[in-house]
Amino acid sequence: MTDRDSSSMPGRMHALSRREVLAGSAGFLAAVSGLALLAPGARAENAPRPHILYIVADDLGFADVGFRGSDIRTPNIDALAAGGAKLDRFYTQPFCTPTRAALLTGRYPMRYGLQVGAIPSGAGYGLATDELLLPQVLKEVGYRTALVGKWHLGHADQKYWPRQRGFDYFYGPLVGEIDHFKHEAHGVTDWYRGNALLKEDGYDTELFGADAVRLIGGHDAKTPLFLYLAFTAPHTPYQAPQRYLDQYSGIADPERRAYAAMITAMDEQIGKVVAALEARGMRENTLIVFHSDNGGTRNKMFAGEGAVAGDLPPSNAPLREGKGSLYEGGTRVVAFANWPGRVATGTSEGVMHVVDMLPTLAKLAGASLGSSKPLDGTDVWPALAAGQAGRGEVLYNVDPTQGAVREGNWKLVWHVALPPKVELFDLANDPSERTDLSAAHPDKVAQLQRRVVDFALTMAPPLFYTAALKATLSAPLATPGEALYEMGLEND
Repeated sequence: MTDRDSSSMPGRMHALSRREVLAGSAGFLAAVSGLALLAPGARAENAPRPHILYIVADDLGFADVGFRGSDIRTPNIDALAAGGAKLDRFYTQPFCTPTRAALLTGRYPMRYGLQVGAIPSGAGYGLATDELLLPQVLKEVGYRTALVGKWHLGHADQKYWPRQRGFDYFYGPLVGEIDHFKHEAHGVTDWYRGNALLKEDGYDTELFGADAVRLIGGHDAKTPLFLYLAFTAPHTPYQAPQRYLDQYSGIADPERRAYAAMITAMDEQIGKVVAALEARGMRENTLIVFHSDNGGTRNKMFAGEGAVAGDLPPSNAPLREGKGSLYEGGTRVVAFANWPGRVATGTSEGVMHVVDMLPTLAKLAGASLGSSKPLDGTDVWPALAAGQAGRGEVLYNVDPTQGAVREGNWKLVWHVALPPKVELFDLANDPSERTDLSAAHPDKVAQLQRRVVDFALTMAPPLFYTAALKATLSAPLATPGEALYEMGLEND
């Protein structure tokens, strides 16, 4: 942990300093107790398996929470981050579907064809059913598993749905983008409880919070709970109830006003869910993890299936670009972990990737991964809980057109499609990726290119490309009149 942020929640540990660690302070003892859970021989016999509240925001900007200096109000998120570990170098995939797949499998999405884009509404593919998922792993050791919120790992065939993939309970949408009030995608209702289609009124963020609170209220605290709370906020379309919009009446841009309101609405529901854990006496033994599924959207190509008027409001400052990009703004996300007495307060600068969460959580739960396919994730509990070093390598992604990999502080971004471009960055000195050092370090470029090729040789064909080609080839005939109209030449 670094010493640069010593804020904390009342009654929680204060930030660890080097002096405190050497002196064996209470903060150090808390970190050690957390590490003891993962000593050889799995979790300590007298350490209870934690409840796990895993919260994922949707397209949240790296800079768009209070504890990163934003004017967007997130008091509950800020309090949890202050009382836990701010995960300063937490990485995801650049898109929604791949990140969620990586979280639940512990494997890079290129292993099973989900490395490109997000599953479109009209696509029929999903996360391969021969992949072992986190809820299945946790169920084997007695966890009750629940998904409240967005799925986006396959909707066209019920075999891909959450209840068929290890979740005891599911409430929310299957696809990636819905109207937040109507719960519709392209005019079709996409809202379920279990496998049953559900029609109900309400703002989705508030409904998710209320359902999570209800679920916790009825849960037997003696049974470990894995609650995956996957908000649709602040994904497009930018919509929020008037009472949240009114809190940002001083923001002139309607898109940013709504975006800010969505984040504050999500924050309010997170506060209610934490209060529900406290009311049930579960909070002290609950690990809370929070992060976005990718960076905030800065390119309208990746804004979703609906149009966005005006400028895109998310901020990933000081990082470069955003969602859909292999630069840091698309993949390094706002994140924290909080578990009173087990996760030390401060800022953890160890590098972590979302694929690491399955092996980390499985180890905490005392679950076996013997039936899993080879994992790309590693146990990062020492980095998450006590600020130790994280992983040395991160594969940002690889597909037939591009790839990016990080080794130590060196990062290679390789655009293979014509015209090709290779960039090399020193992230320790240039986190904003402003200075390309490829010309000065040709040997490092060649080494990292070989590593990208190594990954590419093992990747499955991207399912997104297959679905896109099929959709294009089966589309209705385009008539000359329609084509001329599109070109504005219909009266020539």
